[in-house]
Amino acid sequence: MKLNTAAMRYLSNDDFRVLTATEMGSKNHEIVPTTLIVQIAGLRGGAGVGNCISELAKANLIARVKNAKYDGYRLTYGGYDYLAIKAFSNRRTVYSVGNQIGVGKESDIVVVANEKGRKCVLKIHRLGRISFRSVKNNRDYLRNRQSASWMYLSRLAAQKEFAFMKALYENGFPVPEPIDYSRHCIIMSLIPGFPMRQLSSHEDPSALYSSLMSFIVRLANHGLIHCDFNEFNVMILDEPKSEDEQFVVIDFPQCVSLDHVDAERYFKRDVDCIRRFFEKKLGYVSEDYPIFQRDAKRVASLDIDVQASGFSKKMVKEFEKAISESREKGEDATDHEEIGEEHNCDEEDEEEGGEEGDEEDYKGENEEGIIDRDDDRRLGTRDYEEPPVTTAVQ
Repeated sequence: MKLNTAAMRYLSNDDFRVLTATEMGSKNHEIVPTTLIVQIAGLRGGAGVGNCISELAKANLIARVKNAKYDGYRLTYGGYDYLAIKAFSNRRTVYSVGNQIGVGKESDIVVVANEKGRKCVLKIHRLGRISFRSVKNNRDYLRNRQSASWMYLSRLAAQKEFAFMKALYENGFPVPEPIDYSRHCIIMSLIPGFPMRQLSSHEDPSALYSSLMSFIVRLANHGLIHCDFNEFNVMILDEPKSEDEQFVVIDFPQCVSLDHVDAERYFKRDVDCIRRFFEKKLGYVSEDYPIFQRDAKRVASLDIDVQASGFSKKMVKEFEKAISESREKGEDATDHEEIGEEHNCDEEDEEEGGEEGDEEDYKGENEEGIIDRDDDRRLGTRDYEEPPVTTAVQ
C-alpha cells in the first residue's frame, strides 16, 4: 500500500490514543475486542471511543474483520504507518511528508523533511507484500508462533537495518546517515546520486571495481556479509569526494554475521554480482577478486556489537528464519528501491499470487520500540516544496 497522510491533520489526540490502544491490544489478539480498546484507551467514560473508531475505520487505519466471533478491529499497515510518523513528529525528526521516490518489493521510499527543512528519506518496511507471501502460504513457519506477523517482521527488519547502518556509519563505512527509527520505519539521510544499475560507462571502471571489492572485504573483516551487494544497492554519488568515495551502499536488513553457516556462499554471491555487472554493463573483466577463505579475516566484531545494541539473538533468529525460508523457494527476500524493479542475482523473480495491498493481522510483540508514548503534539502540515529527484527515480 502507498503511504497516504491526508487524514493525519484531521486526527485528534483521542484518535491517536485509540489507535495506540488498538496496537497495544494486538499484542495478544488477532482481532482486538472493542471493549478492550475502550479499556486501554482510558478516555473518560469511554464516551468518545465509538466516534474515534469510526474515524479511524473511515481512514482505513483500523479494519473490522468479517465473520468474526466478536466485535473487534485489527490494526492495518496504514494505521501502523500513522503511529510511526506520529512518533517521528513527537521526536521532531519529521515535520512534513513529501512524494514517494521509490517502491521496492518489501519497502516504500518517501522524502520527508524536519522542522529545519532538512530533506531525508523515510523507508517503510512492508514484508509480506510480495516475495514473502508464498512462505506464509506454503510453509507457514509462523503457525506455531502466535505472536509473530508480517508487521512484526517488518519492525524487526527496520530495527535490524537501523542497527547495522548505525554501526557501519560510526565506523566510517560509506552508508547513509541513520537518523531515527520507529516500528517498521527508518529515517536516513538523502543520498545525492543514482543507482549503479544506470551506469552504461565509467571513466575508470577498474578503480570503481577495486573500491567495491575492497568494501566487501572490509565489511567481512568487520564481521558482516551484506548478502545483497549488487548494482541495485550501490548508489553512485553525483559529486564523488575522492576515488575511494564514489558510492554509498544501501539496504542492510539481510546482513549476516561472518560466523553464519552460509557466510562463504553469501560472500561469493556478493562478489559474483559485482563481477557480472561490470562484465555485462561496462565490458570490464578482472581475474582479481576476493576469496572468502583467503581475504575474510576478522579484525572487528560489528556483528556482536549490533546484538549488544539491542537487536537480540532471538530477533536475529526470527528474521533470518523468514529470509532462509524465502531463499529456499528461489526468491529474493530483499527489496530494491526502484520503481517497478524486481531483481535477483541468482535467477529471475517469479510472480507471486495475491494482491499487493492485502493486509495481515497484526500480532506484534509489545517490546521496546513498538509503543511510543511521547507527547501528543500534532503533525505539522506546512506546504512541502518539490524535493530534488535523483536520476534513480525520475
